[in-house]
Amino acid sequence: MPHSTPKQARSPAHSLAFEAKDLHASLGGMEVLHGVGLEIRAGRWTSVVGPNGAGKSTLLKLLAGLLPYRGELHVAERPSAGYRARERALQLAWLGQNGVGETSADDLSVYDVAMLGRLPHQRWLASPNEADRAAVERALRSTQAWDWRARPLGQLSGGERQRVLLARALAVEAPILLMDEPLANLDPPHQADWLDNVHRLVAEGRTVVSVLHELNAALAADEMVVMEKGRVLHHGACDRPETHRALERVFDDRVAVHHVLGRWLALPR
Repeated sequence: MPHSTPKQARSPAHSLAFEAKDLHASLGGMEVLHGVGLEIRAGRWTSVVGPNGAGKSTLLKLLAGLLPYRGELHVAERPSAGYRARERALQLAWLGQNGVGETSADDLSVYDVAMLGRLPHQRWLASPNEADRAAVERALRSTQAWDWRARPLGQLSGGERQRVLLARALAVEAPILLMDEPLANLDPPHQADWLDNVHRLVAEGRTVVSVLHELNAALAADEMVVMEKGRVLHHGACDRPETHRALERVFDDRVAVHHVLGRWLALPR
């Protein structure tokens, strides 16, 4: 079976995947996002960084439509509130933090977990078609999970499980992918594979937004959102000095950004 990825038209440089104005969100009765304003361009990889408690995961969940908010939010230049559930599922693929909430899938095979990503494409109670099977194979091969597709999810290591959940998100083939700490539990070779997948997706015209604690991976993105205490401290290109200064400042100058062998790296001072 061929497993090349279908080509998609590159998103126009001026189009927006997300536009947020004066966003507020609360958890447990406490406000955790304070008037966030943000524009994320389509067809780009944007990394979201900041110290613990900065509001990164909350912002990503809000963009995904998983949390209530106050303010204005547009997704793909449409009001977020105007999306029906299936429309949103086709527009946005979601990979949550450390597979939280996935224990109910432990008895499913790796293949069946990845096939869950195709549900938005299928009619109610319909069986997977050839396009669904091809998309799942592409996704599992891209995360090196194809060879153990028959194994139950519950028997996998943390890193293997993360690769399967990433494959499920990739199988959606949505224009926008939102990923919260996607490198958790992955060893360095598979982190490199993840970076390759992201660059491939962006080359196809898709939009990737990822919350990352791995600052060196985050600096490989096109753009970076630096957050602090529920606010956006800075949003800019990853190769710009002002972005580097914001990154250093938000971590109390305990890291310094250097250009090493053609890459931007955040190194301990």
